[in-house]
Amino acid sequence: MLQDAVSVSDDEPLGLGRAAHDLVVHTMALHWADDPVGQLVQSRLALEPDGLFVAVFFGGQTLHELRTSLAQAESLVTGGLSPRVLPMGDLRDLGGLLQRAGFALPVADNRTTTVRYRKLADLVRDLRGMGETNALSSRHRSLGNKRLFAEAEGQYRTHFSDDDGYLLATFEVVFLTGWAPDERQPKPLRPGSATKRLSDALGTTELPTGDRVEPPKS
Repeated sequence: MLQDAVSVSDDEPLGLGRAAHDLVVHTMALHWADDPVGQLVQSRLALEPDGLFVAVFFGGQTLHELRTSLAQAESLVTGGLSPRVLPMGDLRDLGGLLQRAGFALPVADNRTTTVRYRKLADLVRDLRGMGETNALSSRHRSLGNKRLFAEAEGQYRTHFSDDDGYLLATFEVVFLTGWAPDERQPKPLRPGSATKRLSDALGTTELPTGDRVEPPKS
């Protein structure tokens, strides 16, 4: 932990003073928030001018194999569907949340990791240990029957396993960065005000619109 850092829980009202911090790091909790934009706005208001905000959390590709396998299995076993994996945001949409929350110079990036499991129970055990099990209010409260999870593992093994027979689980980690607005920050130039051409920087020849370059003959 950073020296003199203040740690607060990820409650809906964040316990942060207004304009009291030069850095706010929101770690592995934003995908659980009922109001993610509200959490971002609170984080921005907690920053000094030109303060940095960083968020790290799971994105929409996380556990897509498990989500699909459970949906297919439940459709076959019960004839219906229910939410069994927490919905998570797409990277393109998550970047837009920073702008909605009023951050300057927003950037969204991601990193995807694939983990292998011998059986579905091993993946579920890890998710429980991470505190990443289903907490949706609309989830089924009763325990799923053995047939459902046996079918889910069969679907998983059929569609999302490698040549060695391991089940593959994707974890997409999203990184968001943005700055509290400040007059000293660089501003985008007015369209058409550029004084240098991209072709000069790349060392290429710029062609008029509509001209076609024929590939060299072999």
